[in-house]
Amino acid sequence: MSASVDRARRMLARPGAWIDAVVPDRTYALRLGPTRSHRTVTTLDEAVFRALVETPGLRRRARGGWEASAAPRADRPSNAGAPGRIEGERIVMEADGRPRRVRANLGQSPIQRLALRRDADGRPFLTPTEVAAALRLGCDAEAALSGPSLTMRWDALPRSGGGSAARAEPGDRALNAADRIRRALAACPPDTRGVLDYICIREATLGLTEEALCLRRSEGRAMLKRGLAALARYYGVP
Repeated sequence: MSASVDRARRMLARPGAWIDAVVPDRTYALRLGPTRSHRTVTTLDEAVFRALVETPGLRRRARGGWEASAAPRADRPSNAGAPGRIEGERIVMEADGRPRRVRANLGQSPIQRLALRRDADGRPFLTPTEVAAALRLGCDAEAALSGPSLTMRWDALPRSGGGSAARAEPGDRALNAADRIRRALAACPPDTRGVLDYICIREATLGLTEEALCLRRSEGRAMLKRGLAALARYYGVP
């Protein structure tokens, strides 16, 4: 059992890792993502769970389940997963010409940084079409998360596992944007939606995305490219 416990401890130390009780089976699911819509990366039995209670220690999460006692609280501001993110406000114009302040990333997004990368032959890692599709999805994410309170609401977004946007900020604007995101992700291959979610919506780096989804480096890159190609076709980006 020692190997199983050691592996569970390593996975529990990853950003966003938590444990969910699976009552019918009397087992526990270790997930890498804030909600139950994220896939289970491993299943724990009672003995392994009790070992984790001892070390590293577990505490209750606000939204159910347990996380490592040393993990940073979800309500503690952090840009560890998005080092280029600079929180701020941007003024956008309404259809009637009135200005409105929205929360926005004033720094360079992961997609914009990836667009500057080149392969061994000097070709851009992302094509202009792929970048345009990614930025369009990101704009809808900002709209879905913007509201009168200017509070970040990641739970307002549909997740790659098919979650709903029922908890979006009040107002047709945020609801419509969340619905556009749901439809756009649904048009992409299922195995690429998690990567698009992390990078385009949550603005996580490619490296952190691959780690969180337990992907090899080549897998994450390939999934991102396929997902962005599908997004471009859905949006009709030339």
